Amino acid sequence: MQAAASDYIIEVSGLTKTFFGFAAVKDVDLKIRRHSIHALIGPNGAGKTTTFNLITKFLQPSAGLIKFNGADITSLRPEQVARRGVVRSFQISAVYPRMTVRENVLIALQRPLGISYKFWRGDGAHRTLDGRVDELLDDVGLLTYRNEPAANLPYGRKRALEVATTLALDPEMLLLDEPTAGLGHEDVDRIAALIRRISAQRSILMVEHNLSVVAALSDTITVLAGGRILAEGSYETVSRDPRVVEAYIGGVDD
Repeated sequence: MQAAASDYIIEVSGLTKTFFGFAAVKDVDLKIRRHSIHALIGPNGAGKTTTFNLITKFLQPSAGLIKFNGADITSLRPEQVARRGVVRSFQISAVYPRMTVRENVLIALQRPLGISYKFWRGDGAHRTLDGRVDELLDDVGLLTYRNEPAANLPYGRKRALEVATTLALDPEMLLLDEPTAGLGHEDVDRIAALIRRISAQRSILMVEHNLSVVAALSDTITVLAGGRILAEGSYETVSRDPRVVEAYIGGVDD
């Protein structure tokens, strides 16, 4: 059955990005269903991160159209897109190492409320947010670490903390850039379970190199190669596509 336009939270058409005459992304058409996990994969240099940066507006497209909830966001700045509910994480964990786990989440919670300055005044106004802080930390398995300096966390738990700070912004659309990169097996399983859990209330687009995670989590997979879409569908569909198999020879992912 054909999906209605309202079934899609993100709609991208003709997305193109050139750098000094080189097309890193060329004529990409992409639709992300609401409340789904959509993975973007491909070999080295496929254009995954560039596509990710274009959708979140960290790069401005050379051509094409990007819609979120039916509204054109192509010309918006990253902070404007984030305020609409499109929030991303990064490959490298981005936390404040000298602050506690609790303080990292607290700062993120205050941003949408416009009260971040009160955190530094120490007047206790931020205490009203403590309940929500604990909820978010519990969601990502960090409640017992709430008073620990972020610098002391193992790498996998720093990634979990980054997810918590991202969720603190209450995004409708969450974009995860290599969420399991650099993690050991136990941490990969923990983060994968976390992604599955938070997907119940959010739409997720992720760039991910770990194909076992992609297979376990993704409703839809888009394969990029040479800046273009090579294949799209379920893991079973794309993994059997001869073009996908050929594209992955000599490398797995960037």
